[in-house]
Amino acid sequence: MSMSKHKYIDKICIVATILSLVLAVFFLCKGFFGLEKYVQMIGYENRLFDETKVHTIDIVMEDWNSFIESCQSEEYQVCEVVVDGESYKNVAIRGKGNTSLSNVASMGSERYSFKVEFDRYDDAKTYYGLDKLSLNNIIQDNTYMKDYLTYQMMDEFGVDAPLCSFVYITVNGEDWGLYLAVEGVEDSFLRRNYGSDYGELYKPDSMSFGGGRGNGKDFDFDAVGGNGMFAGNDDVKLQYIDDNPDSYSNIFDNAKTDISKADEKRLINSLQILNSAEEIERVVDVDEVLRYFVVHNFVCNGDSYTGSMIHNYYLYEKDGQMSMIPWDYNLAYGTFMGSDATDEVNSPIDTYKGDRPMVDWIFSDENYTELYHQYFEEFLATVDFVSIIEDAGALIEKYVEKDPTKFCTYEEFLMGVETLKTFCELRKESVEGQLDGVIPSTSTGQKEDDSMMIDASAVNVSDMGTMGDSRGGFGGSFPGGPEGFGGRRPEEQGEAMPENFDVSEMPEKFDVSDIPDDFDMSQFENSIMQEVPTNNGTDIMLGDGISDFILLGVSAIVLVIGMVVAWKFKGKNE
Repeated sequence: MSMSKHKYIDKICIVATILSLVLAVFFLCKGFFGLEKYVQMIGYENRLFDETKVHTIDIVMEDWNSFIESCQSEEYQVCEVVVDGESYKNVAIRGKGNTSLSNVASMGSERYSFKVEFDRYDDAKTYYGLDKLSLNNIIQDNTYMKDYLTYQMMDEFGVDAPLCSFVYITVNGEDWGLYLAVEGVEDSFLRRNYGSDYGELYKPDSMSFGGGRGNGKDFDFDAVGGNGMFAGNDDVKLQYIDDNPDSYSNIFDNAKTDISKADEKRLINSLQILNSAEEIERVVDVDEVLRYFVVHNFVCNGDSYTGSMIHNYYLYEKDGQMSMIPWDYNLAYGTFMGSDATDEVNSPIDTYKGDRPMVDWIFSDENYTELYHQYFEEFLATVDFVSIIEDAGALIEKYVEKDPTKFCTYEEFLMGVETLKTFCELRKESVEGQLDGVIPSTSTGQKEDDSMMIDASAVNVSDMGTMGDSRGGFGGSFPGGPEGFGGRRPEEQGEAMPENFDVSEMPEKFDVSDIPDDFDMSQFENSIMQEVPTNNGTDIMLGDGISDFILLGVSAIVLVIGMVVAWKFKGKNE
């Protein structure tokens, strides 16, 4: 019996039409079904941020010396950048940093960090979809990889982290140095991670130290209290203050997306719920934030949300739910103040701070604490930090050796890498002991019993580069520096180290680095992608702009085909 004579032909045609309609609606409403994040085509992922090689960037400028002299003003100038052989003209570049801008100048160096904006002078221009790029100068980091290692571990553990890779920079064809290229946490980052219908992004920071360009250039040391804490930082701690948006200026004035009154009201409401430690899952992306703090607490970064300066993080919010995005780890791994290695290696993973609600909720409920511990066990079992360190070291070794502007010697780099690896191995051993209950996992517990703590006395964290390193940090001849914060440790200056010295009670970071590839389908098994080259080498991202019309067309075609098939079989049957 032919198909057209089938007794159920009417029902078959109806079902075919309905399926066509459902498929059409599915494509048109992709965001509603949670697919928006996975249909984005971001061409730069496998190009500049292919971490298996050192990339090249040649900055072409007519008057480079004049630009360098003006870097501390952070004013944009036009240039051409040649990325792995591809030229992009009419691109904006400026010096980037906080007090590190002054540090570089005071050291007699010209090795500034830079920010590159592909779209500043032409909204349509990007590097394969990338709009903003940071070029970090590796200051205070003899290992060249404290930022790199942290971002890699965050990414491997499922945290939405900026992409990064090593780049060897030349200027007008002449060697300049090995830098770390970091994806700007702005529009391209948001599209890559959350789709075109993304939420709101903030970079909370105190106005006395910064959140925007030039942060810290006019840093007021008198603003630091006797306990090392900044006054008026309740909003950057993410505490609920009241319902007045003006009480949250350190958040809203540092918004990275265009925000409305409704956005402000929604975030304040979320902070109020967060501070009550109730209905946490309503206002916190629990999985994302737990993963963030697992890696964050592993790497011991005092210059952060959990430190006393309370900065160097991004806050992302969508529909009232918040999460954290990592930023600036060049002073992690115990190198913020050149602290005692044993103390840092054994840094307690369960310390309840009492005034940081975004982390305190984890320890306010034993169920969340247990889940946090499970995530920590997963991290230690799955993320191979030793391989990341060794692979990166082998990759960049020859570039470090020839780097003409580096802040350390080649031998110090080799020592720094070995120290970083040793630190991480000992840190893992300590965390495993804390998870097993052998080593106390709180500050109070460790003060009461430190007998089982891991001995790291043979490790000198300063070998990795620290804030107090006058070659690349806040110290030495830096003008206006606070007493006792020179380029040497207190004991090296002939000063007695207090017996009860606690780095957490000292003023935190006075130098902060601001933001602060060929397409391989096999690497995107869960993505729907299409690469569409344009005349400036960019890619069009599915799910945005013209690609929505493509999906609309596909949906319409599917619908028409379904209706034609139904009509054809119906006609034959009649």
